[in-house]
Amino acid sequence: MAKVFLTGGTGFVGAHILHELLVYGYTVVAAVRSSWKGQRLEQRYTDELGDRLSTVVVEDISKEGAFDEAVQTFPFDFVIHVASPFYLFPKNPEEDMLKPAISGTLGLLQSVKTYAPSVNRVIVTSSFAAMENPTSHPPVYSEECWNPITYEQALDPSLAYFGSKKLAEKAAWAFMLEEKPSFTLTTICPPLIYGPVMHHLDTLNDINTSNEFIRDVILGKFQEHIPPTPLYLWVDVRDVAHVHIQALDAAGAESERFLVVAGHCDNKAIIDVIREEFPQLAPILPPKILPGDLPLNVYQYDDTKVTKILGLRYHSLRDSIKATVATLLDKGDGLEKVVRPRCLI
Repeated sequence: MAKVFLTGGTGFVGAHILHELLVYGYTVVAAVRSSWKGQRLEQRYTDELGDRLSTVVVEDISKEGAFDEAVQTFPFDFVIHVASPFYLFPKNPEEDMLKPAISGTLGLLQSVKTYAPSVNRVIVTSSFAAMENPTSHPPVYSEECWNPITYEQALDPSLAYFGSKKLAEKAAWAFMLEEKPSFTLTTICPPLIYGPVMHHLDTLNDINTSNEFIRDVILGKFQEHIPPTPLYLWVDVRDVAHVHIQALDAAGAESERFLVVAGHCDNKAIIDVIREEFPQLAPILPPKILPGDLPLNVYQYDDTKVTKILGLRYHSLRDSIKATVATLLDKGDGLEKVVRPRCLI
């Protein structure tokens, strides 16, 4: 079976991609930041799936030549680059986010071009953040959209993530145009990502940013109000992972950018699902009568490309939120202790 080099396999999205790769029969080498993380990742798979998983340490993806040795581990067929830093308000936007995102992506592409001639396609996980213009939404978002943030503007901590995703993806496409490598590039752009948590969490503070809201809801942090919805587009992590796998060798996926969106929702819709699916949590949820904030004229999206070329069928919001809460309750012993007594009222 084909061999895949994967970055970010210990994270929220990457863990699902790794699992699906192994289930589909791929051999995977996952880049990790330390040997300890590699051992922990490999220990998750003790059956036949684990026989096709190995890890290689890449301590700092932003360093020049960081991936040179790693991509020579096997004659790889594909590369999936998921790893990218994320901080809501980084102390040093340039060092913490911009350089790792841009240099990490360009460095990997250069390493593949120089040392991995067998690679046919590289998949890069981008983000809807690379498309979104929060101050002036277009009527319809599509793969043609790019946010307007410049490098200088991205030095503002509040814009650093938007800038890092846009500039890293732009740099990848520029690399393809200028360097003309033998492999093709595909990028995946999801919005807020919900869904079951598969990767290791030391504590629930390590949850991915999209799921933080759900964690806080079931911890009873919003009993009196519903916070504003940051983005009205969402997708399930399992669908994001599946798109990555399908894009590896699907005809027509080469040299394409894919917007992956399951639909619109606001925070009230998520809380309503939690209330209905987990009635024991109702006493610590905000009142049912509180209104949502989904606008009647909310911006639209066009995901025709991903459904047509990759045949994606999305999980429902109910299924996604139900699975998210179930895994958080299962993973968080501390969460169980907080939730259970307060729900026995």
